[in-house]
Amino acid sequence: MPTRTLIMGAAGRDFHNFNVFFRDNPDYQVVAFTATQIPDIEGRTYPAALAGKLYPAGIPIHAESELLDLIEKHNVEQVVFAYSDVPHEYVMHKASMVMAAGADFRLMGLKSTQVKSTKPVVSVCAVRTGSGKSQTTRRVSLILRDMGYKVAAIRHPMPYGDLVKQKVQRFATYADLDQHECTIEEREEYEPHIDNGVIVYAGVDYEAILRQAEQEVDIVLWDGGNNDFSFYVSDFKIVVADPHRAGHESAYHPGETVVRDADVIVINKVDTANAENVIKVRDNLFKLNPNAIVIEAASPLFVDDPAAIRGKRVLVIEDGPTLTHGEMAYGAGYVAARRFGAAEIVDPRPFAVKSIAATYQKYPKTGPILPAMGYGEAQTRDLEATIAKADVDMVVIGTPIDLTRVLKINKPSQRVRYELQEIGQPTLEDLLKAKFGK
Repeated sequence: MPTRTLIMGAAGRDFHNFNVFFRDNPDYQVVAFTATQIPDIEGRTYPAALAGKLYPAGIPIHAESELLDLIEKHNVEQVVFAYSDVPHEYVMHKASMVMAAGADFRLMGLKSTQVKSTKPVVSVCAVRTGSGKSQTTRRVSLILRDMGYKVAAIRHPMPYGDLVKQKVQRFATYADLDQHECTIEEREEYEPHIDNGVIVYAGVDYEAILRQAEQEVDIVLWDGGNNDFSFYVSDFKIVVADPHRAGHESAYHPGETVVRDADVIVINKVDTANAENVIKVRDNLFKLNPNAIVIEAASPLFVDDPAAIRGKRVLVIEDGPTLTHGEMAYGAGYVAARRFGAAEIVDPRPFAVKSIAATYQKYPKTGPILPAMGYGEAQTRDLEATIAKADVDMVVIGTPIDLTRVLKINKPSQRVRYELQEIGQPTLEDLLKAKFGK
């Protein structure tokens, strides 16, 4: 009899593990997915069109809070943990719950989940969400393009809409983003690549995505999400670490996995971090992976008019996942507001409405910063309403995209931009040329 299996996820790694290992595997019967981290994923069905011939009715997706009831109801024999950016202790608490309920607890590694490409693959992953993975990926894409290669960035999944329509997505223009009804979170990852003239692929079925991308590029660039490891076998593995969260290198899942597997580790944000923390991170990385090449880098901040911030009472908006499950109390927007002389950073929590207020309740460690939550139209409108209510002189936007393209901001604003800048040698360019030089 097939092993009755439940997959715990967050609409990303869970779907991928199913697609590449369980979908057509008669030795297992996946009875359900559970979902967390992402709003409004539960209550849906992983559709039959994606689930394959063994699942003609699809597979139900439940809230993770139903986990123990589902194990009992479906006589689950095995639970697969398949999401990222959580403390090791958290993972083992989940394991204890599952095992006490009678089921086995499983984590799936590289060999059983990675797909092999016909083209070279460069992967960019991170120790934690918000480490600076996106600007590192952009830097790598431009280096490879200047070397004469055509590159596509394949982004870790964010399938928040119609899963069948999102099976394989290709983004080359802003019109493509509009056509696919991308959320703020998706735009934050896709737009900067498009601005640089780099095609982006994403979706649900990552083997199908890879096969399509291989038809038009020379090198595939894996743009990771959270602190997950690559869905593809990688020829060159880059990992980004954050000295603002020293010690997390060995404390979070699966961030420690990507550190141990890395060829190159970029210690980012050394320009804004405490020097002692930079040394601590370097020492921790050496203990985990003494063979990795370590690069130090900065992410210098720029705004169009720094003088406009001086003396103002400002509302700072940051990338949502960085503040929520990434557990950062602040980001680039906060640093820029302080650096350019804001008189006060106003706490947005008294002005938060509906889903934004609920976000603060769910993630109480979030500081006096507004997370740019926009996983759907309703949440985007809540974000817009919160900004409108805020009693401030100016809005400082620290997200990777221009939020004014997707919502109305009824106050003066300044957008913070940041790109990766290596310090010293070797540089990413040196290493990529040594690996892929023609």
